[in-house]
Amino acid sequence: MRAAGARVAATPAEVFAGAGVVFAMLADEAAFDAVLARAGDLTGRVLVNTATVAPGYSRHLDGVVRAAGGRYVEAPVSGSRLPAESGDLVAMLAGDPADVDLVRPLVTPMCRATTDCGPVPGGLLMKLAVNLFLITMVTGLAEATHFAERHGIDLARFRQVLDAGPMASDVSRNKAHKLVTDDFDVQASITDVLKNNALIAAAAREAGIASPLLDVCHALFAETRGMGLHGSDMVAVIRAIEHRTDGC
Repeated sequence: MRAAGARVAATPAEVFAGAGVVFAMLADEAAFDAVLARAGDLTGRVLVNTATVAPGYSRHLDGVVRAAGGRYVEAPVSGSRLPAESGDLVAMLAGDPADVDLVRPLVTPMCRATTDCGPVPGGLLMKLAVNLFLITMVTGLAEATHFAERHGIDLARFRQVLDAGPMASDVSRNKAHKLVTDDFDVQASITDVLKNNALIAAAAREAGIASPLLDVCHALFAETRGMGLHGSDMVAVIRAIEHRTDGC
């Protein structure tokens, strides 16, 4: 990054001192706590959280940043590696309207769309709802592929029908190709999907919401990780489904 002309800061405080808007995509809540403990004076600064964390923790971050004199905006995105590379992510923005308006043009170069999701933690709740659909959809696609294969259906033709049908999307086309070709190179890993699954399940339990499909997916992804496939793409969940069939 330095070779490309970027200024490299030695501490979080240097980052906040040198920028009015700071984007953070950190691994977990502990990482956020560690960074903010060393951030220094946040007066006039805007912290933009693009990571997927628990909605309750994001609300907590909002309070911590405001108490330090700063402002806080959520900006999680929908999309993994390929949409990121092509600038086709979808950003879900939440925070005070003036702060959201400030951040929107900064995320536009990497996004084909941005959506205002109201106050914090509206962006994270929207992200979890979108991820619930993604997780159950891809798991269903893996199960359908397994069903077709075990019935002797030509998988190339199966994929052709899916790609041409009314349910097709960029995600289904990409994941169907990976399933048919046994390509488990990671775009969204089993570990990351399992983490997101757990966040959604926790948010559902907290609100008293049933999540029967998600709960089945949670078990399948945990089984897949237990098979040593934690670093594989999420389509590797088909291995857990195959294992259940072979164990019947």
